[in-house]
Amino acid sequence: MLYFSRWKTAVVLGITALVCLCAVPNFFPEKVVDTWPKWAQRHIVLGLDLQGGSHILLEVDSNAVRKEKVEALRDDVRRVVRENRLGSPGAAAIRGNTVEYRLREGADPALALTKFRELAQPLGGIMGPTGQRSVDVVDAGNGLFRLTVTEPAMLERIRQSVDQSIQIVERRVNELGTVEPSIARQGADRVLVQVPGLQDPSRLKDLLGKTAKLTFRMVDMTAAPEPGRVPPDSEILQGSRAENRQPYLIEKRVVVSGEDLTDAQPGFDQRTSEPIVTFRFNSNGARRFAQATQENVGRPFAIVLDNEVISAPVIREPILGGSGQISGGFTVQQANDLAILLRAGALPAPLTIIEERTVGPGLGQDSIEKGTRAAWIGSLLVVLFMFATYGLFGLFANIAVAINVAMIFGVLSLLNATLTLPGIAGVVLTVGIAVDSNVLIYERIREEVRAGRTPISALDAGFTRALATILDSNITTFIAAAVLFYIGTGPVRGFAVTLGIGIITTVFTAFTLTRLMVAAWFRWWRPQTIPI
Repeated sequence: MLYFSRWKTAVVLGITALVCLCAVPNFFPEKVVDTWPKWAQRHIVLGLDLQGGSHILLEVDSNAVRKEKVEALRDDVRRVVRENRLGSPGAAAIRGNTVEYRLREGADPALALTKFRELAQPLGGIMGPTGQRSVDVVDAGNGLFRLTVTEPAMLERIRQSVDQSIQIVERRVNELGTVEPSIARQGADRVLVQVPGLQDPSRLKDLLGKTAKLTFRMVDMTAAPEPGRVPPDSEILQGSRAENRQPYLIEKRVVVSGEDLTDAQPGFDQRTSEPIVTFRFNSNGARRFAQATQENVGRPFAIVLDNEVISAPVIREPILGGSGQISGGFTVQQANDLAILLRAGALPAPLTIIEERTVGPGLGQDSIEKGTRAAWIGSLLVVLFMFATYGLFGLFANIAVAINVAMIFGVLSLLNATLTLPGIAGVVLTVGIAVDSNVLIYERIREEVRAGRTPISALDAGFTRALATILDSNITTFIAAAVLFYIGTGPVRGFAVTLGIGIITTVFTAFTLTRLMVAAWFRWWRPQTIPI
């Protein structure tokens, strides 16, 4: 157990040195590190509580999600009615979470019931085995059918909307060029956004507060945009400020949606030099856009963003290239922000800011100083205790613990992890856990010495027989850290990450470095007694 071949010694020392070297970039200014090769630029990112920044809690508008779900069901009912000639599609009406439709005289109720039931899909995931379906279909008699979106289907759609929102918010925040933002779910319908280093959250709030739902629709020229005289398949939308808030009568049918965009970039119009946004469609969007412009030459079409008409140009000629531009009296920053929104995609539902905090860099620096002071004091007390209790062997343990901490920071740097104040607490706790492993080994060695064993056999038995106990205690602690990481958010995860990494490095140092130092000492000095 105490014998180390040359190649084993080289491997242990090589791994230790390599991991510790990963922490080196943290001790150099960022400008210096930027000149290094990309693979050498990995470092620890300080969290919101250490370097300051913006904290924003967003809530997904669940009522909007419910409304959209019911409207989608109404559209499906209209499609079924149209395809099977059951009556007028426009007769489908919404009542709460229910879509009601009355068949025309002579229509087959059995056929209608069969077709409507095809809209009721089984819910997947956890809901699947219970037999829950997305829609309840009821034949109320006299040709009246009621299709109701079930509550489990609503909750599943809200969950999906939050997941989509997290992805889109992350893309939008990353477009700002910020460092390591933290974006996570909180509760059933909330999203927590933390951006370290961002002291002015106004632009971030503007980007996150916009749904950015872009649609291309035709302008309805059959009537004037007057309330009370709106055709059923059209609606009145206001123009943007650049359009002087002019009302437009816009068809509800979407020609092309923003989901078909593959790219959007800010630029300048070559003729007027005003800021614009150029866009490009995917193959499906390009085909539909080309067809719409071919069939409607001479008619105006509207570019609608979040139910506001940005512009309504007249189609002069078919647009077949799958690309175009949006102009609307933008400033340079507005054009850039719109391009960011379109590239990131539209939110499935509006987000409401319900909590906002800005952590100043001074408060973050104070947290660093207090956390560092606590770490030094805690580590010093541990070092003194080990020296006083185990003498030379305490020195071996202290050296192993110091290397252990360096390896923790090396692994965190390698992962580009975010270090928070609870993360520092995890490192301090790891110091205690690390010496605890050495205490178990040393006490086992003491017992073997008292039993009359020779020094070499006592050392070997101490490391061998303490192994199972140390593994058991560290594995159970690692499981707790894994659970904290899985169910926790923000600072809780930071604590779990440093604790989990610390447990792995602790097991490595306790059974390799400490054993290697003890073996080297014994081989060089050949002691007759063990000073422990």
